[in-house]
Formats: sequence, structure tokens, C-alpha cells
Amino acid sequence: MASEFELIQRYFSRPAPSAVLGAGDDCALVRPKPGMTLAVTTDMLLEGTHFHAGADARRLGHKSLAVNLSDLAAMGADPRWGLLSLALPAADESWLSAFSEGFYALAARYGVDLIGGDTTRGPLTISVTLIGEVPVELALRRDGALAGDDIWMSGSTGEAALALAALSGRIKLAEPFRTQCLARLEAPEPRVELGGRLRGLARSAIDVSDGLLADLGHILEMSGAGAEVWYDTLPRAPGIAACGDATLVRECLTSGGDDYELVFTAPPHRRGEVQAVSGDIGLALTRIGNIVPGEARSILRDAQGNAIPVGRAGFDHFR
Repeated sequence: MASEFELIQRYFSRPAPSAVLGAGDDCALVRPKPGMTLAVTTDMLLEGTHFHAGADARRLGHKSLAVNLSDLAAMGADPRWGLLSLALPAADESWLSAFSEGFYALAARYGVDLIGGDTTRGPLTISVTLIGEVPVELALRRDGALAGDDIWMSGSTGEAALALAALSGRIKLAEPFRTQCLARLEAPEPRVELGGRLRGLARSAIDVSDGLLADLGHILEMSGAGAEVWYDTLPRAPGIAACGDATLVRECLTSGGDDYELVFTAPPHRRGEVQAVSGDIGLALTRIGNIVPGEARSILRDAQGNAIPVGRAGFDHFR
């Protein structure tokens, strides 16, 4: 059986040309480009909480990096370096090979060099720390929304939550919708290019990891404002549009997590620029509401302007 360090050497040791010193010493050494500041994020994925037992290892490698890339995208940061820590119940080399393939394939797409990490024996747990760069004056933050701003969202929400509903037996999804929804859950696409294009354009931004209304709520809390969200304008992906359970659809669209789309605010006079970005990068950007004065909460409204009652706004690990 391979030792811990042999496994690291075999599956997670590649050159890191962007680092001053990569993996192999007590610390890695990195140097930001002139005029840039570092943006640092970390996420943990735990078997049974963030992914089911037996989840596809290659997709898991992809997702473990994607969720961190999404955080950098929400700050408008360029990805640079990553740290990976794994707790493994056993040294399963076929699993490690597939996981590393998924991780490195996405890392190559966005220029991420793996510069260190750790391994230990324990319940399957994946922790990634990612470091990016952004001009400090252009970093996207949660505290910049102003009353009157448009609220925009990339892509669509709900398919990942619909996949979870199918896995739990709450609903049965026909093909190809089941496959599409599972792909959204297991291999999300971080909106890195969009985040970079929103520098100097968006006033605030966040990624949707715990639910649209829950994550928008973080912008509202930090900005000291409220929001009106128009339910009928929320984009519906094919799986959502085909679902006949209206209650489940609403839950998935507004409260479902794991979408990793970006929600951002921008002043109305910049709508043309936002739409131009959408066309340039080939990603739908939909105006879903407005920032309004008042209490830091979202009001969901129907096509007639009536408030729609909302239950759980999103996922919370301790509720």
C-alpha cells in the first residue's frame, strides 16, 4: 500500500510556475502581481452533508474546486493558487486518480496552481482554499447595493435542488431532465469570466450557494437595504419548467442551494452594459428585481405585485 507522501507525489504534485515556491516545503510562497490584492476563500465538502456516499470521484474533484472559484468570481477576482486538504477513510488509488483528474481539469481551465495541502485518515472530507487577485478598488463586495439598483442573476437557479429532491425520492424526474439536474448539482460551472467583467460595473455581488433569497439577504444585510424580487421573471431551466409540482418549483428557484450563479446589483443606467456583457460571454443575465429602501429583507412578488409568502429562504447547516 502506498504511503501518504507517495499518494501526494503520485496524484497531487505538479509544477506551480506561478508560485515563488510551490508544494514541498513547510509553506508555499506566492507574490501577487503589481497593483493587485489577494482574495482568499475556503470551503469544506463533507460526505453525507455536501455529497452522497459513492458520489462520482471525478465530478467531486471538479466541484471541490468549483465552489471556491465561485467565491472568487463573486469578488471579481482572478484565480491563482489553491491548497487542497483531504481526510480519507482509505487510500483508494482509483478514487484518488479520478478525483485528481476532475480537480486538475478545472484548475487548468482557470490557471490555478496547486501549491500545497494536507492528507489524513478520517471520514471523507475535502477542504480547498483558493487564492486569487483583484485590484482592491475594483473588488466586488456585498455592501455596495443602493436603493434603486437593479438586481441581476446569471443563468438560472433550482436544478441542483431539484436533483436533490429526486435523489431523496420526493419527485421522479424523466430523462433528459434528471441527467441535466444531476450535472448542475455534481459539476457546477463557476462564473469566473462574468465576475471579472463585472468589475467597475456591479455595485455588489454574491454567489448563490445556499439559496437565492438567503444569499441575496447577505447583500441586503451588509448594504442596509431591502429588495423586491419578481417571481415570474426568475428564469426556468428545462428541468424546472417541466416540473409539475408548483410548490417544489418555488422552493427550488428561491431557496435551493448549490447553483453557484452570481447575483449582483447595478444602477439602471448601466443596463445596456450588463446586457452587452451577457452577449459577449454567452451567458444569460436576467433582471429579477430592485433594491429598495427599508428593512434588510426580500419581498417576493407575483405578476400582479402581490407579496408571495416565503418559508425557508435557504440552506443553513445548523437549522
